[in-house]
Amino acid sequence: MDRTIEKKKWYLRPRTWMIAGGAVLLVAVYGFILGDNASRLKVRSERITISTVEKGEFLEFIQATGNVEPIRTVYLDAVEGGRVERIFVEDGQMVDAGQPILRMGNTDLILDIMFREAQMYEQSNNLRNTRLAMEQRRLDLQSNLLNLDRQISEAERELKRAETLHEKGLIPDNEYMNARDQYNYLVNTRELTIESAKQDSVFRAEQLKALEKSVDRMQANLEIVKENQENLTVRAPIAGQLSALDAEIGQTKMPGERLGQIDVLDDFKVRASIDEYWIARVEIGKNAEVTIAGEDYRLVVTKIYPQVVNGRFDVDMEFTQRTPANIRRGQTLRMRLEMSDPETAIMLPRGGFYNSTGGHWVYVIEDGSNEAVKRDIRLGRQNTQMYEVLDGLEPGDRVVTSSYDNFGDVDKLVLTD
Repeated sequence: MDRTIEKKKWYLRPRTWMIAGGAVLLVAVYGFILGDNASRLKVRSERITISTVEKGEFLEFIQATGNVEPIRTVYLDAVEGGRVERIFVEDGQMVDAGQPILRMGNTDLILDIMFREAQMYEQSNNLRNTRLAMEQRRLDLQSNLLNLDRQISEAERELKRAETLHEKGLIPDNEYMNARDQYNYLVNTRELTIESAKQDSVFRAEQLKALEKSVDRMQANLEIVKENQENLTVRAPIAGQLSALDAEIGQTKMPGERLGQIDVLDDFKVRASIDEYWIARVEIGKNAEVTIAGEDYRLVVTKIYPQVVNGRFDVDMEFTQRTPANIRRGQTLRMRLEMSDPETAIMLPRGGFYNSTGGHWVYVIEDGSNEAVKRDIRLGRQNTQMYEVLDGLEPGDRVVTSSYDNFGDVDKLVLTD
């Protein structure tokens, strides 16, 4: 007996499901390959900062903090140690050049001066006695020569008379030879006396020079010691304001110890502390700018201190044209120290994005849309306001420059009102 076969509905057929599944898969693959799969994050526009890339004069500078100091400071150190006996000027007072500031006492120095004076007087007496001896020796020589000359004259007359008598045979040979020997003896004695006097004169002259040098040396040493005694009274080397005076009556100061300083208040300079990262680029002659009471003033680096302390080094700057009338010693100033000459460059305003990206990429708003797309960039130099753009951005591009900390790693930002 035939049985009627019931026909299955189309949606229950396996082939139908296979075709439908294949279609869905094709649609998914198509969307994956050709569709936009970028991750997105909605961000309210008023919570971000949007800056425009521009082209203009770029000036690289850094911020530096400095303190106002007197244009010149001269330090007072104790040349000779001693006990403070009197203070003539109080700290903070104005002083003139050469004005006494304080006086110290030093008993050992006074005794040393007395000892050196006694030595010099003794040596001076030796010098004077040597000169007297030389003069007495010269007079004795003259007297001896006069006496010898007289004896030689007499012996010469006696020799001539003996020669005449000997030729006539009136005196024996012995008497003639005695007269001749006596004459020769006196002549030779005179020559020896003169030679001895010359040698003695040379010796005495050398002795005299040595004594004179010794006396001069002692005199010079005594003058130095007396200068040290004068240095017990500390005087102002220049006119200015006495400050940082560190001395009390009865206090003992050692040689070389700092006593205070004198500041010249005719003008001021600024001593700034800079990060050691810039030590190779900061040079004498670099310019800086500071704003005081709404006015801009120019400065120039005049001195660089090479010592690095706690990762920083100091420089001195002076005002180039005019000094602000209302600045005071110790005042803190924030300056812009120029590190290069102005150059034309593409610039991006600074912002918090740099902390998140290191300056390697930014979100750029696409023209005519409300989406900011991630884009790789390359930055160069910087100052407190701008980054120099080397690659990846063009003038007119609008960039999200505020912090990216809350954006995660999304590819696009959707800006909403």
